[in-house]
Amino acid sequence: MSLRSRIFLIISTLVIITIVGALVMVGYTYRMEGLLTRVVDEYMGGLQAAESLELAFVNQKGFVSYYFMDGDPNWLLQMERYRHIFRDEIKKSKRLATTVEEKKALDLIESKYIQYVTSKDKVIDLYKSGERETGSKLHEKVREHFFNVLKLCDVYKHLFREKVQKVKEQSLVQAGKLRIIAGSAVLTVLFLAIILIFFLIHDILEPVRRLALETDRKNGTQKTGDEIKALSLGVHDLIKEYDQTQSELEKSREYLLQSEKMALVGKLAAGTSHSIRNPLTSVKMRLFSLSRSLHLDGDQKEDFDVISKEIGHIDNIVQNFLEFSRPPRLELQSVSLSDIVDLTVQLLRHRLESYEVSVTIQRSKKLPEIQADPEQLKEVLVNIVVNACEAMENGGTIVLREEEGFIESLGRVIIISINDNGPGIPEDILKKIFEPFFTTKEEGTGLGLSIATRIIEEHRGWLDVKFEEGQGARFIITIPIKGFEF
Repeated sequence: MSLRSRIFLIISTLVIITIVGALVMVGYTYRMEGLLTRVVDEYMGGLQAAESLELAFVNQKGFVSYYFMDGDPNWLLQMERYRHIFRDEIKKSKRLATTVEEKKALDLIESKYIQYVTSKDKVIDLYKSGERETGSKLHEKVREHFFNVLKLCDVYKHLFREKVQKVKEQSLVQAGKLRIIAGSAVLTVLFLAIILIFFLIHDILEPVRRLALETDRKNGTQKTGDEIKALSLGVHDLIKEYDQTQSELEKSREYLLQSEKMALVGKLAAGTSHSIRNPLTSVKMRLFSLSRSLHLDGDQKEDFDVISKEIGHIDNIVQNFLEFSRPPRLELQSVSLSDIVDLTVQLLRHRLESYEVSVTIQRSKKLPEIQADPEQLKEVLVNIVVNACEAMENGGTIVLREEEGFIESLGRVIIISINDNGPGIPEDILKKIFEPFFTTKEEGTGLGLSIATRIIEEHRGWLDVKFEEGQGARFIITIPIKGFEF
C-alpha cells in the first residue's frame, strides 16, 4: 500500500470513529433523555399520586379521633372533605396506572377502603347514639382495616419506587457503557494518531528533512528550522540553476554552430580569396585604363558603369568573407565613443542625405575615454546605421543615444542605442539576424551584423536588438568601462 493510501486510510478511520462515536453519544443522550422523561412524567407522577393518596387516608383517621375526643361535628366535615380527596386521588392514580399490577393494587385499595369507610361510619353512628362502649369495641376492629389500607398504599408506592430504582440502574448501566465506548474510542483514536504521527515523521518529514539538507545550498534549514520552507528554497534554487544551465547550454550550442560556420567560411575564404582577388584586381585595373582611353557613348557608358559597380560589389563580398574568416585584431587606443559616434555620422552624411534620413544624437555629457579600437567600433556603427537607412525606404529618423550605466556582472558600462522609426524587424527573424549568412536583402551576404557582434564581443561587451510595435528597431551596444578605462 502506498504512503498516500496508508495516510488516507488512517485519517478516514479517525474520521469514521469520530463520527460513529458522536452518533453513539447522541443516541445515548436520547435514550437517557427518554428515561428521564419517563421517570418524571410517569413514575414520579404516579409516586406523587400514591403519596397524596396515603396522606388523604391518614388525615381521615386523625379527624375522627378528634371527634371522639371533643364531639365537635366540624371534625367530621373535615373528614368528609378528605374522603373526597382520597376518591379523587384514586381516580387520578387509575388514570396514571400503566400495568396490570398497578391496576390490581388500586382496585384492592379501593375495596379495602370501602370496607374501612363502612365500618368507620358504623362506629361514628354508635358514638352519636351514645353507645360508646360498643363503638369502642368496633373501633378496635376498624383499626385493623385502617392499617391494611395503609399497608396497601405503601405497597402501591413501593411499586413506583421500584420503577424509579430500575430506571436509575438502567441509567447507570447506560452511563457505564457510554464511558466504555468513549474510552475505547479515545484509545483507538490515540493509537491511530500515534501511527499517523509515525508515518508523517518516518515517511514524510524525515525524507523531506534529508531532501532539504541535500538541496540546501545556503544553510536555510539551520537558519529557519523549517524543513518545508528550506526545501522550497532549495528546489527554487535548483530550478534557477537548471534554467541558468539550460540557457548556458543553448548559448554554447549556438556558439558551437557559429564556430562551425566560421571555420567553414575561414577555410573557404582562405582557399578562394587569392584565386578571386588576383584576377579581380587585374580586371579592375584594366577597366580603369579603359575608362581613361575609350570614348563611349551614353549606352556604352551606362554598361561600363554597371560592370564597374558589380565588380566592386564582388570585391566587397570577398572582403566581407575575409574579415569574417579571421578574428578582428584590436588596435587599442584611448578614445571616447562620443568621438566615434560623431565621426560615423560625419562619414555617412552624404549617404544619409541620399536616403532622406535625419540623425539625432542624444548626449547629456561626453562619454569617458576607454581603451578601444575606434576603426572597428566605427565599422559596427556604420553597419547598423546603413542597415537602418536601407530599412526606411521613404526616409525617416535615427536617434543615437549615449549614456552610462551599471550592470552587476560588468560594473560601469557605456550604452549606445541606435533607434530608427522604420518598419522594424519581424518577430520570427528577430533571433536570427546575428547568425552568419542570414539576410533579407537580395544582394546582402548576411555577415555584417555577425561581424559587428564579434567586434563588440572582442571589446567584452554585447550587441542586442529590441523591437516594439510602431517604434522601429533598436540596437543596443553595451561595452564595459572596467578594464578599458583610460
